[in-house]
Amino acid sequence: MASDLESDQAACLVMTTLPNAQSAAELARELVQTGMAACVQMLPIQSFYMWKGQACEEPECLLLIKTRCSLFAEVERFIRHRHSYEVPEILQLPISAGSLPYLDWLVAQTRETNDKG
Repeated sequence: MASDLESDQAACLVMTTLPNAQSAAELARELVQTGMAACVQMLPIQSFYMWKGQACEEPECLLLIKTRCSLFAEVERFIRHRHSYEVPEILQLPISAGSLPYLDWLVAQTRETNDKG
């Protein structure tokens, strides 16, 4: 059952940022079409950060990727392989609770992991 946080079906949210809407939309589509994500939301944001000693302020696109925890390593590799940043943001946030029908849908839309260890 999707609500069992210890199972292969436990859900999580993966966050990443991309430099523009085109690259974010391409990555979002690929994640959903390959079954690595049930849903990806894309939001325009403004990021403020330090990089190599410089203060930076740039528009970015934030992706909120809904997937199974068991797929995180595969999703991370997928993002790294397609990402233009030297050090991309790739964060996994566990989902501790949620609507059971939604979590069941999330599991039904994602495939089981190919990465068993």
